[in-house]
Amino acid sequence: MLNEDRLFPIESTARGLARELYGQVRNLPIVSPHGHTDPRWYAENEAFPDPAQLFVTPDHYVFRMLCSQGIPLTALGVPRIDGGPTETDGRKIWKLFAENFHLFRGTPSRLWVEHAFADVFGLTERFSAKSADAFYDHIAECLAKPEFRPRALFERFNIEAIATTESPLDELKWHEMIRQSGWKGKVVTAYRPDSVVDPEFEGFAQNIERFGDLAGTDATTWNGYLEAHRNRRAFFKSYGATSTDHGHPTARTENFSQTDAAALFAKALAGRCTADEADAFRGHMLTEMARMSLEDGLVLQIHPGSFRNHSAGTMAMHGRDKGFDIPTRTDYVRALKPMLDAVGMEPDLTIILFTLDETSYSRELAPLAGAYPALKLGPAWWFFDSAEGMRRFRELTTETAGFYNTVGFNDDTRAFCSIPARHDVARRVDCAYLATLVATGRLDEDEAAEVAHDLAYRLAKQAYRL
Repeated sequence: MLNEDRLFPIESTARGLARELYGQVRNLPIVSPHGHTDPRWYAENEAFPDPAQLFVTPDHYVFRMLCSQGIPLTALGVPRIDGGPTETDGRKIWKLFAENFHLFRGTPSRLWVEHAFADVFGLTERFSAKSADAFYDHIAECLAKPEFRPRALFERFNIEAIATTESPLDELKWHEMIRQSGWKGKVVTAYRPDSVVDPEFEGFAQNIERFGDLAGTDATTWNGYLEAHRNRRAFFKSYGATSTDHGHPTARTENFSQTDAAALFAKALAGRCTADEADAFRGHMLTEMARMSLEDGLVLQIHPGSFRNHSAGTMAMHGRDKGFDIPTRTDYVRALKPMLDAVGMEPDLTIILFTLDETSYSRELAPLAGAYPALKLGPAWWFFDSAEGMRRFRELTTETAGFYNTVGFNDDTRAFCSIPARHDVARRVDCAYLATLVATGRLDEDEAAEVAHDLAYRLAKQAYRL
């Protein structure tokens, strides 16, 4: 079912070069430095419940497409925040998925799902309504075996290290369970403080109280609040964290005086911030987080430019992160300047920039990363985590930022079995791009082989200090 030359150039010389380069990197270990898999899977190492719970219900790439065709999320088993009824019959969910699998033609989701079917479960027939029951039975039978438990798959996928993402309000009990288990798989956490740096986050004031309790300080004062971040960051580092992650609506940064920042924090705590003031506070906290990264060495990731939870009805029924996060235009040159004026020339600081606005690649992001020592470019993300998006990323950034102001690939996924598929797509696309450079006389073959290895493995490991 899987074409061995998929995603390689059509022209025969470049295709042969891509095939050769890919052969040198296809089996490299996977470094997954940023993602959203559930640490509970690795902690408890229980069998996945059923095929639908593995492929459909947790994957917003899958259920958002089905939702776009009028299929309610409740029919796909997506939980409701009020505990109301949703479909729990895995086979029904699976049949609905199969009957509508044609919707994924031409999408990266189809590449990922079919790769998992073939490579993980040995299924080579085309997935459809006709084959749905056979697929379900075969996958369910596999999931009952020890070799398909999370830790066994982790090792089979050749994952060298994986980072999950947790809130500062998380006690990291699953990471503690992993540690106590003695299992040698490297699963680390990452510090995602949105719930305690965003005044518009639901329950912000209550979150700050809980934050202070966990950190052992009075987080309702400005100095105590900053100390709480330092304490929680240290706690996360004790569980292997090498990075922080910030999912802000804009890339805005600010660098206020401590007096002005304290006044704005008090206003946020009282629930009296305007939308602009809330954005300003988030922006100032990016600069504070960057300063803290200079102290503790954590890599700072910025994922801006998403209008999150765009559907009010879906947010009210199902909560956050249910497929309704929509890209917006993002300004980086002006927005990042306050932070870059403060810390941008620090060679010991790593700030990784992502975007959902491709128009900014060659105009803003590549020139910024090609100048400031602290900046690196994250890979094509989310809606552009596709063969075409990855190719455009290389074409629009390499001429200005080169390869070595980027950080390789990260899969940023909740869908465990898609991890090797996503890394395979990235490796194929990069090898195809490098092969074109060789074929057009812009790179020697030995250089292309070195770059392919760096993009597939070394740069992510180095940038995220793994």
